[in-house]
Amino acid sequence: MGLFDFLSDKGEQKPVEPAAKPAAGGTDFFGNAADAQPATTGDSYTVVSGDSLSKIAKNHYGDAAKWHQIYEANKATIGANPDHIEVGQVLTIPSL
Repeated sequence: MGLFDFLSDKGEQKPVEPAAKPAAGGTDFFGNAADAQPATTGDSYTVVSGDSLSKIAKNHYGDAAKWHQIYEANKATIGANPDHIEVGQVLTIPSL
C-alpha cells in the first residue's frame, strides 16, 4: 500500500464478485467447452523462446526439480540432450 491509498474519496467498496459459471453445454470466456474436463494423460505445451524444462516444470507443477517427468514423457521429441529443446516443439506435460 502506498501513502495515498488512505486518501480515497470512494469509501469502503465491496470486492468484485467472480463471474457466474456458464450454463451446461456452453463455453467459457476462452471458447472452451464449459463441461470439458482436463485430460488425465496431461496437457500439451508449445516451447517458446527462453524456455527450459525446469522453467516449464516450475510453471506447470510449481517445482522446477520435476523437469525429469516432462523429459521422460518427451524423450522421442527432445532427444538425448534434455538441455536442447527448440522453439515450436510441442511437449506433453504429464499429470502427476
